[in-house]
Amino acid sequence: MNFLTKAAPIIFVLLWSTGFIGSKLGAPYIDPLVFLTVRFALVLPILFVLALLLTRTWPKSPTAILQCLVTGMLVHGVYLGGVFWAIKQGMPAGASSIIVGLQPVLTALIAVMLLSETVSRKHWISMAIGACGLVLVLGPKFDISGTGITVITISAVLVSVAAISLGTVYQKRFAAKTDLLAATIWQYVGALIFTMPLTLFETWQITWSGELIFAMGWLVLVLSVGAILLLMLLIREGAVSQVASLFYLVPVATAVESYFLFDETLTLIQIAGMALIIGAVLVIRKSPQKS
Repeated sequence: MNFLTKAAPIIFVLLWSTGFIGSKLGAPYIDPLVFLTVRFALVLPILFVLALLLTRTWPKSPTAILQCLVTGMLVHGVYLGGVFWAIKQGMPAGASSIIVGLQPVLTALIAVMLLSETVSRKHWISMAIGACGLVLVLGPKFDISGTGITVITISAVLVSVAAISLGTVYQKRFAAKTDLLAATIWQYVGALIFTMPLTLFETWQITWSGELIFAMGWLVLVLSVGAILLLMLLIREGAVSQVASLFYLVPVATAVESYFLFDETLTLIQIAGMALIIGAVLVIRKSPQKS
């Protein structure tokens, strides 16, 4: 477990970054909230079987279950639902990614207010440097053409960022002691409670292409099982503000993956931004954890 805890940040970033690749592959064949609802529904039986084999304790009190449901609604339902919906409405992925990049700073602020975590000046400066690096990495992908950037789509992504930031802190504050597998199962139930009613406004017309099947399988097994369990482990073992800083690395990994998989460009400015982000996260990760 000690080795897994040390390796978890790198593994998490690599896995989480592939979520954008999987979403890009599957998006043409299914509406966004239907996509998420099917994904959440498929992951539940997998986690349930794992939990039957590995879990020793289950949350028994209604309060403990409710806390897991709330975390799931925020981290999975509202966050992913808002971002997917905004992109479906025409918001460029690059623009939404820059807004999502606010998450580490917002999470740190919430952690200071609700968890009384102490964030050092060096930590704040490093996050600011990381934010600058994020702009350099995503800047070339920013596109203001068309009508996709509106008050509604920007608001949807801002609500999404606030949701995952608050959900991360909420998990640390209220549900950190619950068994990881058992808690994650209830989290996906909470996510379904949020997304399923919203699919009534979509078509449920699904084209089961090879790309969609691969994307769905990847997102279910690698993201919704592997990456999420690692995220919950990281939240349990470390300071929330440090865990949040890892999300700065996700666009770096995604940009490199897109370069090899989709022949997207990778400029010197983007590479310089990556260097800033990696340096900033290394400084944050080496900072002493205080809470």
